[in-house]
Amino acid sequence: MELKEFLKLVEIQTKIASVFPFLVGLLFSWSYFKTVNWFYMILFFLAMILFDMTTTAINNYQDFLKAKDDHYKYEENIIGRANLDTSLVRILIFSMMAVAILFGLILSLLSGWLFLLMGAVCCFIGIFYTFGPVPLSRMPVGELFSGVTMGVGIPAMVVYLNTYSEKLFFLSIENNTFALTGKISAVIALLIACLPLVFTIANIMLANNLRDLDTDVVNHRFTLVFYIGREKGILLFDIMMLACYAVLLIGFFLGVFRWPILLVFGSLYFVLQGLKKHREEVPAPISFKRSIDNFLIFNGSYVGALILNVILNQF
Repeated sequence: MELKEFLKLVEIQTKIASVFPFLVGLLFSWSYFKTVNWFYMILFFLAMILFDMTTTAINNYQDFLKAKDDHYKYEENIIGRANLDTSLVRILIFSMMAVAILFGLILSLLSGWLFLLMGAVCCFIGIFYTFGPVPLSRMPVGELFSGVTMGVGIPAMVVYLNTYSEKLFFLSIENNTFALTGKISAVIALLIACLPLVFTIANIMLANNLRDLDTDVVNHRFTLVFYIGREKGILLFDIMMLACYAVLLIGFFLGVFRWPILLVFGSLYFVLQGLKKHREEVPAPISFKRSIDNFLIFNGSYVGALILNVILNQF
């Protein structure tokens, strides 16, 4: 297998969907909680990217095995198109997963039971999102699980690792009892910071399903769009994108964010243009690109605002 084929198997261009939740978690820890553990962050980033590549490879592998349409199986799916050895693909999947789990276990030993629990839940959802007799991605809950797992799970684990010494969120297990403790205000602030990620990540899946509805039905993938229809799916896509701005405004008035967060509203014009083009282009293949464009525009400006928050905290 050549490098370019491996990168297509893991769809390296989609890993940006993991990088932004990581960056938001890191910068929110730095700006709101004013603490960062760089060693933990490097180890977690490597584990996160490896696991993300693993789940994507599993998805392509499962889609290849379960495909009912030969055109998709041998012309669109990278495994069939490049005639990849399925046994080699399996070895790659297990190898990447093993290294990611190893890094996760090291972090769990260093930071406690709660990280192990959060990581286990995210891994479970990530694997069964694409694996099993009825993967989550083939059901009408794909958007929910992808949005929450990546949009909340990744930033929550990042914040937990960075604030571990302060015990803002903590699970103790001792003498046959367990206790989960934490600051309610910190949890609410974290959820507000995560919601825009939940919406924009869910929209990537939704846009993919809006585009691929006809192919999905042929291949027995009955996603949310199959049940609500394309028109309502497009409306949901628009609502979730615009809700991101409402969440930031609420966060600003609640004191979760400082004034630089208002600069994110400068991206609204470009996002609205993207929504208009998306509505006009569905189900053409280029329509999916609009969800990626909006994801990058919004979250790029969101990360930029958080960087300004960090800089302001230095003065």
